Amino acid sequence: MHSLNETEHDYPLLAVSYDDNVRAVLVKNLAAIVPRVEACATFCEAEAIALEEPCRGVVVDLSAMVKAKSEEKIVAYTLAAFFPALRVRAMGPMLVPMSMPGEAQQEKSLKAFVTNVCDRAPARRLRRYKRRAICVPTSIGERRGFTLNISWGGAFIADMNPECYRVGELLEVTLPDFGMQVEVAVRRIQRWGEHRPPGIGVEFVAVTKELEMNLRELLNSSRESDHDRQIT
Repeated sequence: MHSLNETEHDYPLLAVSYDDNVRAVLVKNLAAIVPRVEACATFCEAEAIALEEPCRGVVVDLSAMVKAKSEEKIVAYTLAAFFPALRVRAMGPMLVPMSMPGEAQQEKSLKAFVTNVCDRAPARRLRRYKRRAICVPTSIGERRGFTLNISWGGAFIADMNPECYRVGELLEVTLPDFGMQVEVAVRRIQRWGEHRPPGIGVEFVAVTKELEMNLRELLNSSRESDHDRQIT
């Protein structure tokens, strides 16, 4: 079972409501349980925070979920699907957990949600761009490989011995199909023997004009519009 470490205690819970008074109630109740709460007046505001740093979960005013339209609605469901989420209704100074029709029963209190759900899961950061399952040949020095997926933000490169890399390491990756080298930072190591394809998750250090041109053609999308959001 995952146990929350001191670093993850520093990551925020997101509190979302369109109503200033309800948002204040959310923050007051959460602040008595967790060390850090980020108050968000919109779902897009919450998304912006979750793209920049890992978050522990999201507590949402139920009326905001109902009122959300267009982009806000898409972001609301993306956050609720990605993070531990609790929908609540404010009744004066109290918060009452609410379930949507057809959903599993939620925790019966704010404290139970934090203790039983948020504290048992690692903090996570939203992925900025959609990943595409596209195979692109790669080479890192003398090591040949290929991507299992690629996005505007980076790629997962298959490698039978990923333990030779370390998280945070900077690498030069050659992409023969693009006729170029790109600098990447290792963000994740998926070891051999974990019943998943071994390899490394890497992030592009910079998207140059040449890389942007090649990715635009490969992904058939623009960097500005290719957000990793859940369509309801």
